[in-house]
Amino acid sequence: MKIDTSKAKQCFKLKSTSVGADISSINFFEDVMKSGKHPTLGKTIFFHETSCSTNNLVHLNARQACAIESAALLNPNWDVFVMFASPVGCVLNETTARPPIISALESYANINFRNINLWTYAANTPLEHWFLSDKLFFSEYLNSHVSDFLRYVSLYKFGGLYLDLDVIVQKTIENMNANYAGAESENFVAAGVINFEHDGIGHEIADMCVREFYENFRYNDWGFNGPGVITRTLKKICHVDEPLKMSPQKCLGFKVYAPNTFYAVPWPKWDLFFDVDKLNQTIEMTKNSIAIHVWNKHSSKRRLKVGTKAAYGLIAEKNCPKVYVSSGEYF
Repeated sequence: MKIDTSKAKQCFKLKSTSVGADISSINFFEDVMKSGKHPTLGKTIFFHETSCSTNNLVHLNARQACAIESAALLNPNWDVFVMFASPVGCVLNETTARPPIISALESYANINFRNINLWTYAANTPLEHWFLSDKLFFSEYLNSHVSDFLRYVSLYKFGGLYLDLDVIVQKTIENMNANYAGAESENFVAAGVINFEHDGIGHEIADMCVREFYENFRYNDWGFNGPGVITRTLKKICHVDEPLKMSPQKCLGFKVYAPNTFYAVPWPKWDLFFDVDKLNQTIEMTKNSIAIHVWNKHSSKRRLKVGTKAAYGLIAEKNCPKVYVSSGEYF
């Protein structure tokens, strides 16, 4: 029996009517493929928001905005592109002001907000025909799998660095050699931080990733199409099964950093970021990390009052200062 995917697709297309907002008053962000300014090849940091707006308005919470600000603040010579998978913008009229955290982000010259049309974005990539088959929209974890789809397509098209929206950058990546990711454990290379150069071996590996994505896509598996893709691809390239043994010498120059580089706090211990009593332990664990990952899937419902002396709050206050002070009572 043919499954109707129209409802799944609808939220990623511009709606003719809008709930809670007059669509005519929305200043939509430009389509990234039609904009006069495109991502700089190999020197762009990408964030993708795929939750799918119900009213065509931009929705970023303070923690997501913190990730974006930290990337822009620590890497002023790189573009930061924040791209929305459903068409969004801001209401512009005399009575509606931009949310404070959006204004905070707009103060950075290197942050660019864009919309993505999934259909045109996939065009002229190895994923084009697969995408048009609608297989992605059969997913049981659609928002997550759209995010997986976009991270590999963006890196294939432009190179550069993909970051999850629950990553806070602590040190610049501008001088790091291209082509890297980080192990989150002895079994998996994580997909929250991935860098490819836009040509050469980096582009070849990105090409392998997009092909691995569609050739082995699983609509009912949350992680198989994200960290699973980069892990399986690197196993083929490196001829090594253990991520902690994936060295540039074995992986055609691609580097897999040890967990303490991006994932010093493993997901089963995510609550360390919020535990005041474990502040010193957590700061010590993460002090040499280029970035931290707070495992939003697990931590999103844990509230953190601004000013609380927990590691997450102190790291945010230092690395996304404008967003942190604009976030209200809770971060």
